[in-house]
Amino acid sequence: MQCPSCQNTDSRVLESRAADAGKSVRRRRECLNCDFRFTTYERVETVPITVLKQNGSREIFNRSKLLNGITRACEKTCVETLKVEAVVDELETQLQQRNVREISSAEIGEMVLDQLREVNEVAYIRFASVYRQFNGINDFVATLETFKTEKDQLVATLG
Repeated sequence: MQCPSCQNTDSRVLESRAADAGKSVRRRRECLNCDFRFTTYERVETVPITVLKQNGSREIFNRSKLLNGITRACEKTCVETLKVEAVVDELETQLQQRNVREISSAEIGEMVLDQLREVNEVAYIRFASVYRQFNGINDFVATLETFKTEKDQLVATLG
């Protein structure tokens, strides 16, 4: 690690600790040449994920777009901001763990719906109405019926 003061590359680590909820390591270092102390962060390098849009274009995965969409779906519900963040973290982790670096926006949308199904029914319907481009009440009714059928089957299986 190069010293910011004298550019010497010899330093020693004085202290290491987890940062960013365990996603990085914070290290306090001391230059062996000039005794200047500085902090470095070590993070896992992630390969960017490319999202294949419905119109055929490609763009880099944008966490904030996903967060905004889920936040809007959860507005005025009992879902807390921390839970929304946890959902986005889980989705991002699932995407990073995939072997394929390209994913369709439709696949991401279905992953979001799977998560929201467990979190809040209203948020699920709101997100589905935008994601699946509902045109009228029949689209809402069909989605609600499918949702209810799946829930009834789950209860029957568990119960």
